[in-house]
Amino acid sequence: MHFPDNCRYTEDHEWIRLESGNIAYVGITDFAQSELGELVYVEVETVGQTIEAHGVFGTVEAVKTTSDLFMPVKAKVLEFNPDIDDARGGNPALINEDPYGKGWIVKIEVANLDDLNALMDAAAYQAHLA
Repeated sequence: MHFPDNCRYTEDHEWIRLESGNIAYVGITDFAQSELGELVYVEVETVGQTIEAHGVFGTVEAVKTTSDLFMPVKAKVLEFNPDIDDARGGNPALINEDPYGKGWIVKIEVANLDDLNALMDAAAYQAHLA
């Protein structure tokens, strides 16, 4: 499994990658997508809303199960990735194929960049899984 060094990770198996300023992307980890199996639906109805850290911002549905998506830090949801939104012609399985790239779930505006320091780096996340 792959866990990029430029991401921070949560115990709930979400990742966050800071892009520029306080803009970041959030998705689920390679571990999470492999545990869930083939993803068939993603729902995010929180665009434009500010979500507290650990708050639910959406759900992912696999063939066998549905799982909540948790915000790693307090942030405003700016965008839901259209490439994984089947309602807009996207393919949720992109999360399985490329969880840290084309399979990102939401683009966010982080409220406080210092909150990222409380999240795990790649090495700590791998140790968490062990």
